[in-house]
Formats: sequence, C-alpha cells, structure tokens
Amino acid sequence: MGKINTVLGPIPTEDLGIVAMHEHIGFGLPGCDLDTQWWKKPEEAFEVTLQKLRRFREHGGKTFVDCTGIGNGRDIEYFQVLSRRTGVHIVAVTGFVAADSALPYFRNKSVEYLTGLLVHEITVGIDGTDAKAGAIKVGVSRGGKLNELDKRIYRAAARAALKTGAPIITHLCVDAETAIDIFNEEGLPLDRILFGHADDGGYLDETRDSKIAELGGYVGFDTIGYDSEVENAPYWSRPRQDRVEHFLRFLDKGYLNRAVVSADANCCALGWPGLKGHSVNYLFEEFFPDLRKAGVGEEVFEQLLVHTPAKILTMQEPRLVGVKEAVALSE
Repeated sequence: MGKINTVLGPIPTEDLGIVAMHEHIGFGLPGCDLDTQWWKKPEEAFEVTLQKLRRFREHGGKTFVDCTGIGNGRDIEYFQVLSRRTGVHIVAVTGFVAADSALPYFRNKSVEYLTGLLVHEITVGIDGTDAKAGAIKVGVSRGGKLNELDKRIYRAAARAALKTGAPIITHLCVDAETAIDIFNEEGLPLDRILFGHADDGGYLDETRDSKIAELGGYVGFDTIGYDSEVENAPYWSRPRQDRVEHFLRFLDKGYLNRAVVSADANCCALGWPGLKGHSVNYLFEEFFPDLRKAGVGEEVFEQLLVHTPAKILTMQEPRLVGVKEAVALSE
C-alpha cells in the first residue's frame, strides 16, 4: 500500500479519490502578507476559501494539491484548519515557484543547501510543524529560460526526489529541454515529474508536450479556466474552445495516461486581484461539460482525476544517489 503526505499526516493512496493536481489556497509574491487588502480581511478570506473547498467536495473532489511554494503565502497551520473543516485532503509542497520570486535569502544558496531544505520539509516537517510536503515545486523565471538559480533549484529538487521518493511539479513547461537534461544528469526518471501549465496561452508548444509524454513525463493542462472571454483576463489566458481542442488533440495522440488537468486557481488570491469567479470548481462546472459535449467518456475523467494523480503523488522508495551527493547531504 502506497502513501501520500498531506498536511494532516500520511494517507494511503487508496484514500486520495478525485484529485486537483495544481491549485492554491492562496498565492502571492513575497511580501503579499503585508498587503492591506489581505490582512484586513482574514475572516472573509477564510469563509470564501471554505465555500470553494466545500463545493469541490460536493463535486466529489477529495484531494487538493496546493502548489504554493516557499515565500508565496504557504501557511501549513491554516491549511490544516481548512482540511479539518472541509474533509478535503490538502497536499502541501516544498520548493519554489521560480528563482525570480524566491526570497533574497535563498538567492546564493548552494545545491547542497537547497537539497537539504527540500529533504527536511518532506521527511521532518514544514515551518516547525510535523506536516510533511507531498511534492516538490520548481519553476521557470521570467524570460522563458532557466536562470542559474532555477538550475540549482531543479538540481536540488531532483536529488531530493531521489532521496525521498517525492514527485516534482513544475511551474510552466518552458525550457523543458534544459530541465530534462538536469533530471537526466541527476538520474531522476521523468515519470516522477509533472510538467505544468502546458496549456498556458503564452507558452504553447505541442511538439514539446509530445516529447515529454514520449519520454515518460506527465503533462499538466492545469491553467483551465483562464479564458480570454472573461473580464480582466490575465496575459496567459486563451480562448475557451481553443483550450478544449488543444487538450483533445493531446488525448487523440494516445497520451491520456500522461495527462492531468487542474485550474491553478486561488481560493483567495494574496496581494493581487486574481480572476473573479475562477476556482477549482470551474473544472467540474465548465471544462468537463465541454469535454463531454465533445464525446469524452467517463473512463477518461477517472483516469485524469484518480488514477494518474495517484500514480504521481504516491511516495516512491528512495533511490541511491551518487557518493558525492550523499556525503554532501549528510553534512
């Protein structure tokens, strides 16, 4: 029996149920906790978040993967309260959304230091709690290329994944070749990586996505709901039907077992307005009906929401790392 780390402790894989693989209780850039529109309304934010998570539960959702990295509004004790109140399993991550949003404290840290940090949060706990991270978050800085800190974080994430058995979830599939090279150099199989935001309107590349799938990686169509038709749509939005057709093309290539879907929505955005009305529940209320109209069967939804997320999130047996890395991690 496998296990998954949640903020209330490990659970058996069989208890995961329907999973939203890339979501946020609340996301903001470092300093968002000082924003006056946030800290004056904690009760309102709590109620809004409760409503969205309870609605998710009504749709059959059971597990919510919060991909908020270090310094971006991650609050484990808050997550624990929400999980107890709603009955939704919440999986927290360690790692960073991208190097250019990492706190300055981490900017000059070595691969060895970063590896130790990630391993600690997966095996010991986060922020002084005993709640362990269930996945590792990495990302790509502005400009669409991994910068030097991004590369150090990716290398540290690969080593931590090998040492702990946790999966990696990326913010964006951009510069995937560089990322794949790093993972290969570190000896991490791509079946432990979910390359996120393949459907992001600013970075579409279907050839890239097919290559990731062919190499054994997972491809996240996980900005569902950021549609250009909605009011104040962000720059990464795209037409609703265009997104549906893109996803269907990926399935038609035979890659159902390499795909996941999610909304990358905030229950309550921190320090920025977010997208009004957007939540994880867009999946159930808008996107899945669109897919059903296109002839997608229920067995496809079960694979996307239950079987593939369980395969990704289940902690694997730790793998041996090189002698040099093992010595560094023990220091």
